[in-house]
Amino acid sequence: LMRGLDPGSLIPDNLETKRILTVLDKMIDKLELSSMIPCVIESLDNFADILGPEGTTSLVEHQKLSKEMEYLRAEDPWSSLCLLEQLKGSTRNVLRLLLPNPVVCQVLKRQALVRESPAKVFIKALKEFRNLVLERLLTSPEEEEEKLRFMKAVSLQIKENTETITALEAELAATAQTQEEEFSIASVLGCLPQSVDDLPHSISPVHFPLHNTPGRCISVLSHHPAPRCKPNKAVLPGGNVPGSRQTSAEGTRIQSWFVFQRKCRMEAEIVNWIQKYDTDMGEKEAEYEEIQAAYEEEKAQLSLLMEKRDFLLPEYSQIEEEHRILQEKKEQASRELAIMTRAAICIQAFWRGYLIRSIFKSKLKKKGKGKGK
Repeated sequence: LMRGLDPGSLIPDNLETKRILTVLDKMIDKLELSSMIPCVIESLDNFADILGPEGTTSLVEHQKLSKEMEYLRAEDPWSSLCLLEQLKGSTRNVLRLLLPNPVVCQVLKRQALVRESPAKVFIKALKEFRNLVLERLLTSPEEEEEKLRFMKAVSLQIKENTETITALEAELAATAQTQEEEFSIASVLGCLPQSVDDLPHSISPVHFPLHNTPGRCISVLSHHPAPRCKPNKAVLPGGNVPGSRQTSAEGTRIQSWFVFQRKCRMEAEIVNWIQKYDTDMGEKEAEYEEIQAAYEEEKAQLSLLMEKRDFLLPEYSQIEEEHRILQEKKEQASRELAIMTRAAICIQAFWRGYLIRSIFKSKLKKKGKGKGK
């Protein structure tokens, strides 16, 4: 869920994280300013009052070094290495002059949004890297493992859904092709005449002489007007012509009925596959909506927790500051107590020494008086 939020709204709570982000932000700012140095040089008259004589002189020297660098790079690339170090030093010097001036920095940043800088792609990639580092630093190992598991599950589900859709599309294409073939067969059969009486008058039978087949004749029908029907050849017995006509019509009807039944079965199968696909997609959609609802709920909870955190963060900072002040007072008091204790010990030692010396002096005086007597 943290990945779905804006990286700019994430607040680092670790000192090392803050230091890393500070280094990256400063590097991005310096890169943006260094990419806009040619813009400042082009309009040096407009920035002369803001930069002052020192900044203007540095920019003019930087312009001269840039031109010399371009000339040497075209003429002698090996001789430009020494000049490259001078150009780097000049760039650092210009940045030291521009960074303390917030007015120039703001103007250059506004112009960087309008103008197309050569380093714009690199700066954009560096900002994305900064956001990625921030998200990486704020993501615990458990959250990273959970995210990897979730991504693997989603990828596997997408792969399975893709395979299922591909298989269903292949089956649907095969079924559609079979249905088209059956329709073509049915159309060919439908254009056939159901009896000999229904044949057009333009068809002329051609009679051939009989060879060793007494009682039989052979008729060949040609020039059928239907575009999809081939010429039909019928061999009819001599004495049973009406019966053969009826049998041919019945066979045609039965064959058409079988084709119709097969067509109905294929259509029913296609409908079943479509219903199954709709059912599966409905289940997947319901599951997705459930996951989306859980995601929205957790996102709302996270935003609420972030608001509470933002609300409690100043209080926590204030409590930490008070705790630090109290700790400093305690340390100061302990230091003063240690100093006073050492002073008291010294005073007591001097006082005891003084008393002992006084006692010894009095004793020595008494002894001296006794000897004098």
